[in-house]
Amino acid sequence: MLSNGRLIGLAAPDFRATAVVDQEFRELSLRDYRGRHVVLFFYPLNFTFVCPTEITAFSDRHREFARLDTDILAVSVDSPYSHLAWVQTERKSGGLGDVAYPLVSDLNKDIARAYHVLDEAAGTALRGLFLIDPDGVIRHGTINDPAVGRSVDETLRVLQAYQQVRSHPDQVCPADWTPGARTLAPDPQASRPFFASLE
Repeated sequence: MLSNGRLIGLAAPDFRATAVVDQEFRELSLRDYRGRHVVLFFYPLNFTFVCPTEITAFSDRHREFARLDTDILAVSVDSPYSHLAWVQTERKSGGLGDVAYPLVSDLNKDIARAYHVLDEAAGTALRGLFLIDPDGVIRHGTINDPAVGRSVDETLRVLQAYQQVRSHPDQVCPADWTPGARTLAPDPQASRPFFASLE
């Protein structure tokens, strides 16, 4: 397993796989999403404990991502049949219910390996999350230990920060930047007013 830092700024590894979409099996490719931002996240296994809390949290806030021209894809090493069974199980019984985005099957573990999130010993993926820009380039990546879930709020914040600097390439976002907050110029002279305002 390698650090996902090796992927930042590089073309996102493409893949073609079967996914469950609206309770149907569909073949999809990452390339299908060119021209839009993509949140690609990996989770260890279906019918577990932290995983459904993440998947349903992203699904419940899917429209917020859609308003940002962003699609979500979730990937695990489970079969498409297991994905379908989980979607068809009610939330109160540990299932997902309907999910607003595709659940991708990585049964041969090639996608997890390509993104350097496969725990070879366990045979499952760590909680990797990648933000991919409309040109298919990875701009952000994180990996969590399986015991800790991810934050939808933080994913949205970081996504919006990358969208901000994409549309304003002469600016950068400081720590804890949120939409509407000040950015600064990555220049010793031009950044002085920003730093002076912090005093």
